[in-house]
Amino acid sequence: MKRGTYIMERIITSLLETDAYKFSMGQAIYHQFSDYKTTWTFKCRNKDVHFTKEMVEEIKRQIKAYCELRFTEEELEYLENIVWIKGSYVDFLRLWQARFDDFTIDDNAECGLNIETKGTWLNTSMYEIPTLAIVNEVYFRMQYNYDELFESFKKRLAQKVEKVKDGTYKLAVFSEFGLRRRLSAEAQDLAVKTLAEADLKDSKFLGTSNVYLAKKYNVTPVGTMAHEWIMCSGQGNHKHNPAYSNWYALDAWVKEYGILNGTALTDTITTDCFLKDFQLTYATLFSGVRHDSGDPVEWGEKMIRHYEGLGIDPKTKTLLFSDSLDFERADKLFRHFNGKARVGFGIGTYISNDTDVEPLNIVMKTTRCNGQDVAKISDVKGKGMCKNPEYVDYLQRCIDWRLTHETKI
Repeated sequence: MKRGTYIMERIITSLLETDAYKFSMGQAIYHQFSDYKTTWTFKCRNKDVHFTKEMVEEIKRQIKAYCELRFTEEELEYLENIVWIKGSYVDFLRLWQARFDDFTIDDNAECGLNIETKGTWLNTSMYEIPTLAIVNEVYFRMQYNYDELFESFKKRLAQKVEKVKDGTYKLAVFSEFGLRRRLSAEAQDLAVKTLAEADLKDSKFLGTSNVYLAKKYNVTPVGTMAHEWIMCSGQGNHKHNPAYSNWYALDAWVKEYGILNGTALTDTITTDCFLKDFQLTYATLFSGVRHDSGDPVEWGEKMIRHYEGLGIDPKTKTLLFSDSLDFERADKLFRHFNGKARVGFGIGTYISNDTDVEPLNIVMKTTRCNGQDVAKISDVKGKGMCKNPEYVDYLQRCIDWRLTHETKI
């Protein structure tokens, strides 16, 4: 079968086929920020990747098909049985449908693919993960011999899982986080099925961020908040000082969930700034923190010192690592932090798209909220995405001022 000469089957077949944190954030958005408007922008970070016009048309066709989907009653019942999901949000989802009119999709970009979505935060937040999954699968099916890629995927998956089964790698508790950058729906399904059924030594496979597959294989749907939550709830109100984005985000999260569903993301406007707001109340209420940029060992040791400084035993809190992990890196981190804190891992591309070719490094990020720029300034350069460098400079100056001038009262 020649690449690019066939019509693909529908890639996204269920509205549950998204990351769990989209429902976590979605419920809080519905209850507290339903009037917020956001713009999302696609970016391909690979320098040698080009999307053909045929790929762009197929991506457009697949997104139109996604926009036809509705939640089934069986899916809604599954969501309502998740302890932190409320009936009012489920009723909203019963009516919800993606709007293709919210999308702009064309070839007006350096990589050959431009995607932008504009609309309510309630809608546009839900588009990110299915869109990225569609882009990935279209690209790999049309650019390469997919059958050969899938065979290399299966071989590599079997080899790495065997090393967890025999105890070569000790991963403590880990989950699969690879929906947005998976080779294909078929590949991610196989990976989750294999891990869910494997008899693992010294490791526990908790679940997957893909709610559809969590339901299918009776494992835990894993995920709480993403950078968009801090960016929009903290910077979307133009009266807010953006250096306090984390406080606004944590406050709104606790109003929604109390002590439930609480893993805080630390690096949206640097972990140092996050720790200014992650004081005794929030550090007690949240069950742990997630690492997504910067040196993971330095970050983990910093978090342990912070908990200890607040009089909290770090052994009662979870350090969740999720930045570009493979089993070897996770094993080293577990061995380093074992006994110091609870340790968990969210492992994405290494599980869902490990083949003989390089995976795509694609993202879709919030670039505006309520008509104003928003930005992420993580613990390393290159992970942020904002169209207005003047706003990034303003945000950085606000952060710097707070870190150098703010003192405890």
